[in-house]
Amino acid sequence: MFWFNKEKSKIKQWKENNVFNTETMLPISEIKWNTLIMKDGSIRAIVKLTWVNIDLRNYEEQEAIVEQYKKFINWLWFPIQILVRNDYLELSDYINYMRWNIDALDTWLLKEQWEWYIDFLDDINKQQGLLFIKHFYIVIPYYPAEKDEDGIKKPRWQKFLDAMSAVDTPEKVVERYRIFLKNQKYLDTRVAVISDSLKWLWVEAQRLSLTDIISLLFSCYNPDAHKTQAEFV
Repeated sequence: MFWFNKEKSKIKQWKENNVFNTETMLPISEIKWNTLIMKDGSIRAIVKLTWVNIDLRNYEEQEAIVEQYKKFINWLWFPIQILVRNDYLELSDYINYMRWNIDALDTWLLKEQWEWYIDFLDDINKQQGLLFIKHFYIVIPYYPAEKDEDGIKKPRWQKFLDAMSAVDTPEKVVERYRIFLKNQKYLDTRVAVISDSLKWLWVEAQRLSLTDIISLLFSCYNPDAHKTQAEFV
């Protein structure tokens, strides 16, 4: 009985020292300005892209875009991650705007049509999932202590164990911050290269700020709270 209580006490102590939640399970250590600092010491930048509807272009423009995209991919000397997200199109702000301005209409017929349109949009807004909008991102990494290929091609079990490490000592945090200060300029150069290269595809790239990164992470891992969290930051 004594042995059982002792083992139970050890398990309880281990759980208290190793709290596993979404934050500790992610490979992200912290966000400094517009850069993510990972637990392995590498750093990341995220740029958001405008989109081009290639179907609306003529044949020559379509061929030019495809060729420029091939050149863009083949020319890169470092790895990137392309992220495409489907987000629900929130219409609440637009509906409230219409309700606030309905009294400005002159005739009762316009007001009646306006109210019908508001009810129509409100019905769509309540049925979440009917309207989506695509967002495009590029995640740009930099591995200071090793080659990019070595960092990308780590075994899955090793990446899993690194993410499972919930214990983060002050020494590790300070060391990662020193690495960040030393290598931030190299990451900034890669971001500039990506932004300039995408202009040939008629695509604009804007680097996410601290608030934008937090909002993106919350929308991925805690979508119910991401809007209020972004406003708080």
